[in-house]
Amino acid sequence: MEVKDLQPKQVFEIFDQITKVPRPSKKEAKIRQFLLDFAAAHGIACKTDAIGNVRMWIPATPGHENAKRIALQGHMDMVAEKNSDVEHDFENDPIETVVDGEWVRAKGTTLGADNGIGVAAALAALTDKELVHGPLSALFTVDEETALTGATNLGEGMIEADILLNLDSEEEAEMCIGCAGGIDTTCTFKYTPTEAPADYVYFRIDFKGMQGGHSGTDINVGRACANKILVRFIWSLMQDGDVAIAELHGGNLRNAIAREAGAVIGVPAARKEELSTKLNAYIADITAEYHGVENIVTTIESVATPSKVIDTDTATRVVRALYSAPHGVISMSRDIEGLVETSTNLASVKMQPNNEILVTTSQRSSVESRKYDIANQVEALFTLAGATVTHGDGYPGWTPNPDSEILKLSIKAYEDLYGITPSAIALHAGLECGYFSGLYPDLDMVSFGPTLRDVHSPKERMHIPAVEKFWNHLRRIIEMVAKA
Repeated sequence: MEVKDLQPKQVFEIFDQITKVPRPSKKEAKIRQFLLDFAAAHGIACKTDAIGNVRMWIPATPGHENAKRIALQGHMDMVAEKNSDVEHDFENDPIETVVDGEWVRAKGTTLGADNGIGVAAALAALTDKELVHGPLSALFTVDEETALTGATNLGEGMIEADILLNLDSEEEAEMCIGCAGGIDTTCTFKYTPTEAPADYVYFRIDFKGMQGGHSGTDINVGRACANKILVRFIWSLMQDGDVAIAELHGGNLRNAIAREAGAVIGVPAARKEELSTKLNAYIADITAEYHGVENIVTTIESVATPSKVIDTDTATRVVRALYSAPHGVISMSRDIEGLVETSTNLASVKMQPNNEILVTTSQRSSVESRKYDIANQVEALFTLAGATVTHGDGYPGWTPNPDSEILKLSIKAYEDLYGITPSAIALHAGLECGYFSGLYPDLDMVSFGPTLRDVHSPKERMHIPAVEKFWNHLRRIIEMVAKA
């Protein structure tokens, strides 16, 4: 069975079309054109703002013109992650989808259900001739995954609504009413390329196979950070003798937990057997430590002597900084049981063409002062190690409102449909609602969506039965607002 044949058909047909449109963050031109073409084909009014967000709107069903105005909201872009052995050009190639039992996934890449399914549901609602609704609009934003650029630079008149339904949550039967704020911290080391010692033996070592995942929603489930796994081993080698480093890399995106990391290292020929012994012992240690959580795959192979290596002083400082850098949960919420309050993600390590090593980290917190506190701790550490440190602009959190009228109505709608009371929760991940609440303080908002797993990683998958529940729930909310 193909994705387009799944139920609810009106949603999955559109989602299938979306998966065929390249849309990595900051490269949304093709998906924007898809949306504009979709609006034109269905006679839907639409406009774009200067940053590239798209707004569509349709008039109310006759007799419901005075109902509260609803805006459906999702983001166009997707996280572009793939396994290292997969050939895929995210700027040109369609996502190859697979129906796997009750789940939809992709072949070795992210699926893009985050947030393609939310976009598909909004478009399906705008074109559903049987849906009874008040004034209905949809807002599709750009670059949510890397910097929330679309929400930050939202044009005038892009939200004209009393209620906003954000369709970007990832657990069916949960209603999200709050989220963490975040900030990125980047650390740059300058190094001097030096002649590789000729009397060393060199190896390429890689740690792969880790689950990775979303640095917000998955940061507390105990998954390994490939960058930490790699530098821990290199640091241990450095304690017993000289180590040359020619290459060092790991992770990719600031909002994804690093799944793979590797290096080209050299040791004096006399230490060759020692390296092998240490690595075998280390593999046994990390296998035991992550038993039942990760299946870490380690490979090592001999390579020719590289022409240059990182100068010893910088290599030592980089490894020490990465090894001691915090990663994971920093504190739990005192207000909401089980919610991560503050975390930091050691996201990526990349060697740049201009003799620089760029370390990207991401901090999140539902407490604004703690967000800056952990970012400053990261800055202090890497400054001590000799790096140049900069912070991004960051984005605000969304303060929960348990008395929200749309929350109460959404819960009632789910109860009517399924006889179960959905939970009201706050997320450690970031949502664009934080910006919207600042721009429109009277806007009543809730976020919900179908069940997704392992987003921001090539294991991303979407639960098919949850999509139908999500769609029925969305339609029910819209009709209840129209008839209120």
